[in-house]
Amino acid sequence: MSDDMISLTDVGKTFGHTRLFGASTEFAAVTDVSLSVARGKTLGIVGESGSGKSTLLRIILGLIPPTSGSIVIDGQDIVNLRRRDEKAFRRKVQPIFQNPASSFNPRQSIGAILKAPLEVHGIGTRQSRRDRVSEMLERVGLPAEYAARHPHQLSGGQKQRVAIARAVILKPAVVLADEPTSALDVSVQAQVLDLFRETREAMGLTSIFVSHNLAVIRQVSDTVAVMRLGRIVEMGSVDAIFANPQHDYTRALIDAVPDPAAIMAQA
Repeated sequence: MSDDMISLTDVGKTFGHTRLFGASTEFAAVTDVSLSVARGKTLGIVGESGSGKSTLLRIILGLIPPTSGSIVIDGQDIVNLRRRDEKAFRRKVQPIFQNPASSFNPRQSIGAILKAPLEVHGIGTRQSRRDRVSEMLERVGLPAEYAARHPHQLSGGQKQRVAIARAVILKPAVVLADEPTSALDVSVQAQVLDLFRETREAMGLTSIFVSHNLAVIRQVSDTVAVMRLGRIVEMGSVDAIFANPQHDYTRALIDAVPDPAAIMAQA
């Protein structure tokens, strides 16, 4: 068995549309991306807005078909995934999105939201599903009685905790997170990042974490891929990237991160 849970080779995605009088335009959002993620490890993908990192994540999730290249997850080719295998793939690979509330049904209770994946995949009995919901709420630091609440009754940080619980309730092998803390204030962001890391380690998850925030990427990642204009310009261990960046773009991103000590000295 390969040590790599996720492997991409020369993945590309070009979007195009036809304009008036038949003129067409194309835009390469992702170009020739090759990367791998070892089992149980986290790859952080960092880049400015428009760098292609979120598009790449959606390609890996199977939400957008690639224009070219191959994607293998746990030995399975997902580009040519057969329809009968799609349900098993969805159970194995779970997303965490930037705005969890947008994917919550506001009329459903938190318990119903968390039970839904179990019901779709036919897992457990009615009682065991309720027990699993309580277990997952407690795992992410929320009281079991929150199952009776509705999304509007939760803070942003609490909603993101529920999103993490929903992502892992099926016991997936892979979790793909797209800017899951960007809408949170700094103190809540730190709590959610700690929770993400603890959950990953406790469940042995392989993960990709996308963010424009280098400090966030440094906190949760084992390896880092730096994206610019749809391409990976540098990739390496988190220590190597931050201690000795090789690409000018990577150095510019790191130099742009505020130095807390310098800020305090000027205060």
